[in-house]
Amino acid sequence: MRTITWNVNGIRARQAELQELIAAEAPDVVCLQEIKASPDQVPALLVSPESYWSYWHGAGGYSGVAVLIRRSAAEPPVFSHPAFDFEQRVVVASHGPLRVASVYVPNGGKDYEAKLRFLQGLRAWADETNAGDGSLVLCGDLNVAREDRDVHPKERKPGQIGTRPEERDLLSGILGAGLADVGRELDPANDELFTWWAPWRNLRQRNIGWRIDYVLAGKGLAAVSAVSRREFGTSDHAPVVVTFR
Repeated sequence: MRTITWNVNGIRARQAELQELIAAEAPDVVCLQEIKASPDQVPALLVSPESYWSYWHGAGGYSGVAVLIRRSAAEPPVFSHPAFDFEQRVVVASHGPLRVASVYVPNGGKDYEAKLRFLQGLRAWADETNAGDGSLVLCGDLNVAREDRDVHPKERKPGQIGTRPEERDLLSGILGAGLADVGRELDPANDELFTWWAPWRNLRQRNIGWRIDYVLAGKGLAAVSAVSRREFGTSDHAPVVVTFR
């Protein structure tokens, strides 16, 4: 099973790039964040309806998430939203025992307490959802760098949002629900495993960034590869591509 998560920073601006990515990677699951569009604004031919079930969860030019599931079985997935969702930040696809969540955590710059409440809700939901056979895949822009090394030294500042102890503790709690940080587990020694770069001073080209986009997977799923596609696309985030056995 190949899974892609990508904060597209506007699906209408990144339509052709998403189509190119899907054609190249042939993913089974695609999780998108910050689509910045309502469902009626999403181009109808963005993905083939014969190839993917899709759910677009947005309300205009802000936030919004989506999940696409390849039509490999006769029954469609069931799409839902947890109770803590607000501003169209979570969509869950349930397909048999598999649960796939596309998640866009608030960055906390305007309302830090709302970010903490969202992470608390996500932690409780992940703990409950992954309690069975460990078949939860939680993908998205979580807007928290797990460790100091997940922020380039030139980008580190004392007390900055995205690196504060309470945020990291909540992310650790989500991982404590029986989830693995796939990217880090498969590349434990890489201190330049970044997924987001501020759009100035050629930071992306120089790989001076943050790791805030994740694929977290239950222990019932075995990942064999994980790649941050820094060279791809014009969003300020890279697609993260993970393949499970």
